[in-house]
Amino acid sequence: MTTYNNLYMDIRRRLREAGISSASLEARELVCCGSGKTREELLRDAQLYVAPETEEIIRTLTDRHLNGEPVAYLLGEWEFYGLTLDVTEAVLIPRVDTEVLAGEAIAWLKGQEPCRVLDLCAGSGCIGLALARHVPGCRVLLGEISEAAVRICRQNIRRTGQTGRVSAMVLDALAPPPRAIGTFRCIVCNPPYIPRGDIGTLERSVKDFEPYQALCGGEDGLDFYRAVTRDWGAALAPGGRLLFEVGIDQAEAVLALMEQAGFEELCTLPDDQGIQRVAAGIWKKDS
Repeated sequence: MTTYNNLYMDIRRRLREAGISSASLEARELVCCGSGKTREELLRDAQLYVAPETEEIIRTLTDRHLNGEPVAYLLGEWEFYGLTLDVTEAVLIPRVDTEVLAGEAIAWLKGQEPCRVLDLCAGSGCIGLALARHVPGCRVLLGEISEAAVRICRQNIRRTGQTGRVSAMVLDALAPPPRAIGTFRCIVCNPPYIPRGDIGTLERSVKDFEPYQALCGGEDGLDFYRAVTRDWGAALAPGGRLLFEVGIDQAEAVLALMEQAGFEELCTLPDDQGIQRVAAGIWKKDS
């Protein structure tokens, strides 16, 4: 038999040998998941022996992860901007890069009157839910083409206790907005932006497990940016703001599309690696 601490150390070693940079974090999460313990309980019980059936569960989870399956899907949840959210293979795993978009939208919305916000291509709903949590005056609609993703959005609305101000519905970002949804002061959008030909070059944990529909942005990765800049200004009130997450080396092309569509006061923002990760602009036209 082995103790929880020794099991954690062994799993961390295996993950490090596999080249996983966040081996310590992931080993801890795998042990917590397989044992049903919180992080605090794991620390408290570090010197206790692990039941054989529990050890088998933890090692099976570790083997699945080493075979490419993301920890977030094994856990069934992930953290984003201070929120713990449900995730399944129906949605992309929330990423730290996307917190740049959420942070910029939150900062801008705090200077506005109470308003409506649309999170388009919402996935798990992570961005819109973060906005609702940090800007109490806003009401948020989460829009997703995938019905399975909309179900996850609704689970996360309930999980974060925001049923009064956040809702979710099926919306197709590639089609014009339905008039029934009204207008918004702000639209945030983290669309599929990987060029079709690049999907096969992604890490196995991404290309084999995360939803293809949420990754592929067409031949050049810009299909969703074209559609949203062309059509979704109609869902913005004059003076409203559109904020996109963009992929590496896409910022200039996206800004050009926004300018062509009539957006003004264009800007980009970098992530902590210096990559331009957000493209934003103000809608000055009448809807």
